[in-house]
Order: sequence, then structure tokens, then C-alpha cells
Amino acid sequence: MRTPRIVLFGATGFTGRLTAAALIARGARPLLAGRDPARLEALAASLEIRPPTAVADVTRPESLRRIVAPGDVLISTVGPFMRWGEPAVTAATEAGAVYLDTAGEPPFIKRIFQRYGPAAGAGGAALITAFGYDYVPGNLAAALALRKAGSEAVRVDVGYFARGDLAGRLSPGTRASALGVLLEPMYGFREGRIVHEHGRTRAFFLGGRRRYGIAVGTSEHFALPPAHPGLREVNVYLGWLGRFTRAAGTLARARPVLATLPGARRVTDALADRAIRAGRSAVPVGPAVSSQIVAEAYDARGRLLAAVELDGADPYDFTARILAWGATTALAEGVRGTGALGPVDAFGLDALTQACADAGLAARTR
Repeated sequence: MRTPRIVLFGATGFTGRLTAAALIARGARPLLAGRDPARLEALAASLEIRPPTAVADVTRPESLRRIVAPGDVLISTVGPFMRWGEPAVTAATEAGAVYLDTAGEPPFIKRIFQRYGPAAGAGGAALITAFGYDYVPGNLAAALALRKAGSEAVRVDVGYFARGDLAGRLSPGTRASALGVLLEPMYGFREGRIVHEHGRTRAFFLGGRRRYGIAVGTSEHFALPPAHPGLREVNVYLGWLGRFTRAAGTLARARPVLATLPGARRVTDALADRAIRAGRSAVPVGPAVSSQIVAEAYDARGRLLAAVELDGADPYDFTARILAWGATTALAEGVRGTGALGPVDAFGLDALTQACADAGLAARTR
């Protein structure tokens, strides 16, 4: 029986390459997996310590199942996850492995918690989805704010914002994922349950500025309520669109109608495919981008009890570093539970706080 290892699936993509380097920097020697053997070998040769490689393809799920074994940690950076994410989840579940992914697509995150989580729990596997810039920071900031607020907190609002030209930093996979969920229904957590979301927006005051975000479905909606039984409402807002946020809210409210138009989904799928093809050899570059995440906890009267901000870190650099930390920690120490887990559930609040600080996101309570 071989020693458990870290398997990085999607290693030759933009996020995969960053993660491979971050794993090597932490002293790990992951198995690099992907569909193109030449690109895998080139990546392995470029790293400080040459790791092993294996060919695995989402169109041949058995190729991935063959390389994942009990006790392994499987990282998947293969997006769009709605189209290509299931084989990695299935491989980890069947093997009883720990699974981490970089999914930011709300329907896929929801599927992990509602559909795949129970089977994973029964088989001793742990599924930790959205383990990157989206949506580890919001889970952490919210948990810290709720801890400070105490038992009176019934609602928490999270906002994700960036400084700099985030659009110029988006990888082809991120663009394709965003296009792929354009017509998918969103969700939130209100009145103690998951509900449909229809393009709500709200303003946060950060650094003396009013900044708007649009409501989106994330892992916070599933991970936070079980750990904080008094919570009745969880809202997460993305403010990456700047001045276009409120216009995007109007478009989101029209989503149910747009989704019924003949050929609408074929158009979004075609646009996603084009984004991937156009960017296969491209490396996103642009001005420096930094992150700003805020969580605010409120009582039943709407009174603000506590607020926490996380500041710093380029989103992609943070994702690679936190993935590398999560994978090496899970391999060495395991995680706290099985089934679908949030990042705080899996690793503990204090350990996650320190790991995020080490990855470039410092917490500040206000």
C-alpha cells in the first residue's frame, strides 16, 4: 500500500501552475495530473523540485480514479466546474480522499453541499469546495465577526471587493466559469433556509467610500449556519463590477426570463468555450490587484454588532497559497470531519486565520 500523496488535477492551467509552485515551496512533491503529457512534463521540469506526472482527463473518469487512493488529497483546478468538475468529486468520494477545489460557480457549490456531501460523508471522504479567494476569505471574516458578536447575531453580510483592474487579471477559466453560470439561478440564506436570490445589491462603506456589491450564491450560505445555530440570514455580495454593479443587479433580476429564450444557454456555452480557446496559451497579466473582504454581523433589530475586514493579497496568488496550505495540512494532519465542509469546519478558525495571514490577507476588527 503506497504512502498517501497530494494529487493536483488541472496542473497545467493558470491556477494549477501557481498552485504547483506553491506546493513545492511548502516542501510538497505533488503528483501533477492533466490531459496533455507534454505540458505536464514541461511544467514538472520548470519547478525547483521535479514532481511526478500522470495523464488524467475529465472525458475518461477512470483515468482519474486510478490515481486517487484512500488518504490522498485531491486538488481540482479544472473549470468550468459545472461542466468538468464531477469526475474529480466522484474520484475523491469513491477513494475516501480529501478533496479541495477552486470552484466559484454557485450551482456547483450548491451541488457539493446538497448532492455530493452525504455520499462523501458515508464513504469517509471530505469535500471542501470553493477553497480559494472565492470563498475562503468571506467564510473566515464572517466567522470572526460572529465570534465577536456573540449569541445575539442573527444575520451576517459579506462583501468581496478588489483594488485595481480585476478584469485584466481574470484567467480564461475564470471568464468561462462566469459566462457558464450567467443564466443559472442564484441563492441566498434567509429565514433559516436556502432561498432563491434575484439580483439584490447593497452598499458597504470601506475606507470612506461607498462600494456596491451584488448578491451571489456561495459556500458561506451552507457552511456558516450549522456552526452558528442562531443565524437566520447570510448574504454575500460581490463588488468586482465597480460602477456596473447596480446594472448587473437589474440584469440578474431578468435572469429567469432570459434563461427561457430559445438558444440562450447555447450562446453562453459558446462564449465560455471561446474564452477557454482564446486563453489556453495566455497568462493573465496586468496592474497589481489587491483584495478587500468585509463581514458585518447584526442582531435581530438590525444593529451592527461586529465587523471584520481582510485586506491585501492578489486573488490568484492567495488562491495558490491557501490551496497549498490546505492540501499539505490535510495530508499531514487530516481534516475535522467528513462530507461537505466549509473551510472553518475543516481546519478550525484560529488555524485558518493564521494561514490566510501567511497567504497575504490580514484581519482587522472594527
